[in-house]
Amino acid sequence: MTTSEKKLRTCKNGHTYYKSSDCPTCPSCEQERKPDHGFLSVLSAPARRALENNGVTTLQQLSNYSEKEILQFHGMGPGSLPKLRKALEEDGLSFRS
Repeated sequence: MTTSEKKLRTCKNGHTYYKSSDCPTCPSCEQERKPDHGFLSVLSAPARRALENNGVTTLQQLSNYSEKEILQFHGMGPGSLPKLRKALEEDGLSFRS
């Protein structure tokens, strides 16, 4: 079994961190960007970025998509769907059929 070597990186904001992948995302910056409340706050960083990168920042916008369409977004996994369903239901909305 091989292990990936972690490389020390510094982001544009001066945070230093180690990563073994090519992903340029700084964990400290992501934590700072995480919302304190709302449906985006309960999602993982990749799922949150997937929605944001596709212009989905409100529950109303989310309700315009089907679950199948949401799962096509890079970074969105099936584990996020129950959280999204619950948030939509609490606001009287649902995914598009």
